[in-house]
Amino acid sequence: MPETRHIPSIARDLASGFAARAGRWDREREYCWDNVRELAQAGLMGMTLPRAYGGQGASWHDVVLAVEEIARACTLSARIVVEGNMGGISAVMAYGTEAQKRLCAPLVLAGDKPAICITEPGAGSAATDMTTTAQRRGDRYILNGTKHWITGGGVSRIHLIFAQVLDETGERQGIGGFLVICDPSGGDLPEGFEVVRRERTMGLCGMPEAELKFTGLVVPADMAVVPPSGFARGFADLMTAYNSQRVGAGTVALGIAAGAMDHARRYLLEREQFGRPIAEFQGLQWMLADMDTGVHAARLMLHEAARTTGPAGFPDMTMAARAKLFASETAIKVVNDALQMFGARGYGDAEPLERMYRDVRMFTIGGGTAQVLRTQIAGTVLGIRTPQRRETPQTRALAAE
Repeated sequence: MPETRHIPSIARDLASGFAARAGRWDREREYCWDNVRELAQAGLMGMTLPRAYGGQGASWHDVVLAVEEIARACTLSARIVVEGNMGGISAVMAYGTEAQKRLCAPLVLAGDKPAICITEPGAGSAATDMTTTAQRRGDRYILNGTKHWITGGGVSRIHLIFAQVLDETGERQGIGGFLVICDPSGGDLPEGFEVVRRERTMGLCGMPEAELKFTGLVVPADMAVVPPSGFARGFADLMTAYNSQRVGAGTVALGIAAGAMDHARRYLLEREQFGRPIAEFQGLQWMLADMDTGVHAARLMLHEAARTTGPAGFPDMTMAARAKLFASETAIKVVNDALQMFGARGYGDAEPLERMYRDVRMFTIGGGTAQVLRTQIAGTVLGIRTPQRRETPQTRALAAE
């Protein structure tokens, strides 16, 4: 098991090999199982797990250092590292039972990327509008509903499924998370668990974004992840795990931008027009300077957010939101400018810029849209929370139940 101080160099070494294969995963829309095996063997999956569970006890900042290096070469692999250390698995380690931790830790260490099942066709940013239910029946819960845009659906073994919790009489108790372990890639799905379809995406083509359907799915009661505050307030506690994942997602965007800038720097020095390297043209120099400034500022914000500590040891919510917002929007501009420097060559697939351009576009959408993050940040600045929900007869009826 590597020491945490070696994590960046290990990630850099792996990234050099990943770069040559990144185009293949994209073209063939194939999950990068070869890379996953290498990540697990190198100890980069589950490195944030405590040593008692086989991990390294690495910090969020350690993960950020590794993710940037890998994202320079392969966005898909970087996302897997994020979700193999942050988000779902960190929620289990913070709020799960000892048995749940012992169940999930070995799977992540072996390379599993847990799937967080929150989004539904009618519940995206308004996550609490979810209609998937988990009704208590003795020592088990029965899950019914549909989840959509589930990252890793069809390949992940660990699924943390969020649902409206109902007691045996049908009365709502709040929103809870339920662990379901399966092996979709091997065709091993529990009865009532269906992978309906996979979306055909613009970028990150090797990562499944799936629609999942649950019909009478039986989950033992001891697989409910219940924070100390219980179901009534537990959803907010479980969602604190998203603070670390937002930092991780922002870092993937940062890594893509840094990688694009590396390609641009090389090309500016190699390409000649009008009898001299295009690096000598001031207009391109200024573009590169702005790219470098944006990348550097995003890196500082992400590192700062990764080092903060909020509830349950996760990064501060507002600092994570600021960092993801700035990094994701900056990354889109940096990659766009890098592609512009390459001209027609950047628009084709002889260079990785067109793939990076498609990949980076996702990061102002997934894990909290740029608009949702702005609303959250503004609420912190103003010290107020502005309700987003429009009250209707239906919402009043639900509130009265």
